[in-house]
Amino acid sequence: MGRVLAFLVIVAVGVVLVYAGFGLPAFGDPNAPASTHVSDAYIEHAYHDAHTPNFVTVMIADYRSFDTLGESIVVFTAGLACFLLLRSERRRKRQGGGQQT
Repeated sequence: MGRVLAFLVIVAVGVVLVYAGFGLPAFGDPNAPASTHVSDAYIEHAYHDAHTPNFVTVMIADYRSFDTLGESIVVFTAGLACFLLLRSERRRKRQGGGQQT
């Protein structure tokens, strides 16, 4: 009974997502809200805000700097967690705690 209910919930969520997807604008549509309002403002004010001629640099380093910093912190934290987990496993094996009976 639990598997049937889980399957029905998955199907229902899938149907809702597909239905919602039909309301999205087409990929690359120049009349989409993001293309008509947001993009123009970024392009228009990029040089004035950052005094950098490279638009990509302005987007990543100025407008999205906190987002980029957050992504870097997540990657660093994941790497540190892997390092600590692997280090503790190696230490356990050296001390003889890794043997199973």
